[in-house]
Amino acid sequence: MKNVIITGTSRGIGLELVKYFAEAGHQVLALSRNEKPISDLKLKNVATFCFNLEEDADFEKVNRFVKENWKQVDVLIHNAGALVNKPFSELTKADFQTVYKTNVFGVAQLTQTILPFMLKGSHMVTISSMGGIQGSMKFPGLAAYSSSKGAVITLSELLAEEYKESGIAFNVLALGAVQTEMLEEAFPGYIAPTTAEGMASYIFNFSLTGHAFYNGKVLQVSSTTP
Repeated sequence: MKNVIITGTSRGIGLELVKYFAEAGHQVLALSRNEKPISDLKLKNVATFCFNLEEDADFEKVNRFVKENWKQVDVLIHNAGALVNKPFSELTKADFQTVYKTNVFGVAQLTQTILPFMLKGSHMVTISSMGGIQGSMKFPGLAAYSSSKGAVITLSELLAEEYKESGIAFNVLALGAVQTEMLEEAFPGYIAPTTAEGMASYIFNFSLTGHAFYNGKVLQVSSTTP
């Protein structure tokens, strides 16, 4: 049984991930601004509470939960994401701040919160995007989103180097298009080749086994080219 923390669990990939881990018998802390979709499922071994990556006080709630209930964290999955689809000329400073607070600053702060509880063999998985891969195909309107996803790729690589003696693995999955609510909101009518459930299955397995083979790596998880 593993102790697993997942962010962005109110819908899409995050919600499906919670189901996979719960059904496999693992302990899960599901974090999202809206905890109701998870609490309504009444899954065994799953704890949830409202968590906002922009609120410092919420990180203390996570710290307190782990101290009082688990003492250690085996898997941390940074799945929460914010996306703004606007022409670059229309993007405001507030738009960039909104995206980066969730996709970069929140990832960094939650990592700092959880690292003291991670031991040799623990695995941190950050969900990025193909749009954050240097040299990949880019899409107009995603300057804030894709640049933030590039930032967390570099962050993970740096963490793998800084903590290489700890035995903790830090890896990134750069996803292609997945049929989620966030994708539909950003690109109405677009049909992705991969379902949220299917991608969650892949991430579930990788988070439990990938650390034995990878550290500081970025895996491109996309069935389309480019």
